[in-house]
This record gives sequence, C-alpha cells and structure tokens, in this order.
Amino acid sequence: MTTSAGATVSVRRVDYGYFVRPAEETGTGGPRVEPVLGYLVDHPDGLLLLDTGMGAADDVDAHYRPRRHLLRTALAAAGARLDDVTLVVNCHLHFDHCGGNPQLAGCPVVAQRAELEAARAPDYTLPELVDAPGLRYEELDGEAEVLPGVHVVPTPGHTPGHQSVVVRRGDGVVVVLAGQSHDTASAYSADALARRAALEGHPRPLPVPPAWMDRLQRLDPAAVYFAHDHAVWQP
Repeated sequence: MTTSAGATVSVRRVDYGYFVRPAEETGTGGPRVEPVLGYLVDHPDGLLLLDTGMGAADDVDAHYRPRRHLLRTALAAAGARLDDVTLVVNCHLHFDHCGGNPQLAGCPVVAQRAELEAARAPDYTLPELVDAPGLRYEELDGEAEVLPGVHVVPTPGHTPGHQSVVVRRGDGVVVVLAGQSHDTASAYSADALARRAALEGHPRPLPVPPAWMDRLQRLDPAAVYFAHDHAVWQP
C-alpha cells in the first residue's frame, strides 16, 4: 500500500491464538473454534496495532478454553517488537481484544468514549485490562483520522463503541480492518448484499444492515478483514 505522499504502508495479521465458543453462544447447536486476530499497520508516522490479544481469568478460561499466543510472542511472529508499537486501537474492549493493553502502558490507546463507559460497567470485560496502570486513552466521539490516510470509524452493534480501522492507499484503494463488526466474512457479505439490494430497489421485505455499512461500502473497500475469521471479504 502507499499513502498519498507515496510512502509505503502495509498491513500484517497478528495471530493471538484461538478459543472455543460454547454451543449456547454459536446458534448452531455445537461449539466453534474461533481465531483471535489482530493487525499491524506499518505507516511512515508509526506502527499501529489493532487489538492486543486475550486476557486471562479462571472463569474466562473455563468458559472459552483459549489457546493463547501472548502479545510479545505474537508480535515477534509478525516481525515486530513491543517497543515498535506507537499507537493502539481496540475495536472494542472485551477480554479477547484488549488482553495485552497493560503491556503497552504509555502508548496511546484509541477507543470510543461509549466503549470505555461500557467497559467500566460490571460484567462487561476484565476490569484490570481496561484501567491498568499507565494506560493512556485517546477517547473519541465518532470518526477520526489517527494517522494520515488511516481513519477510525464507529461500527457499533456488537458493543456500543465498536470501531473499525480504514486504511486508504495513495492510489485510492481502501482496506478495512473491521474487528468484530461481524463474526465472519460471510456475515459481512450478507449485510453488504442487503444494502446493495435496497439501493437497487429490490422489493421488500429485505434484511436491514447496520446504518454504518453504508459509510464503509461507499469507500469501496478492496478487502475487509476480521478479528475472528481468517476469511477476507472482497467485492
């Protein structure tokens, strides 16, 4: 990828391991093994990390039976070091997306204000991950350009303050790091197609996608990546 200034920008996947979602949460009658994925955005102005892996607690481990790749190890496998990270974006603050945040004290962490408020309520996440000593949040109330050509866009639904990262290349091509806006690329595809059907005047009833799908799809993304699916959505 290139920025408008011609400098190279690249996106790398970070593998944080996997967990087993129990049958009562899958809607399929059986358990499902799901990856936990983060993403690095290499930018001339810094290294952005979307999500930091899984936190740990006895009840969480008993429920989800995770197999973790710790933050430092996962970054090394992706060719980066902890000290290289200059900016963190959490798509949201559930335990499986902010587990490594305490290791990044002093590094700016971008989160929607609504997400932080939710995360500080009981039974939302592991509180020690949210307010660990030295964490420095940059709280947003909507969309923001966090690096030249890199935008954070609110994509609420899974949580009140869920957000995605949009990376625009210098040639105009867009890549979206959608976190858990959808559990799977197939689910995103279904919403994108529902939007298209509505725009083409297809007879109702039709599924109603989230309002923010229009914002993302109007950017004409070439690829959309997810936190819990190795598959990639492409138009």
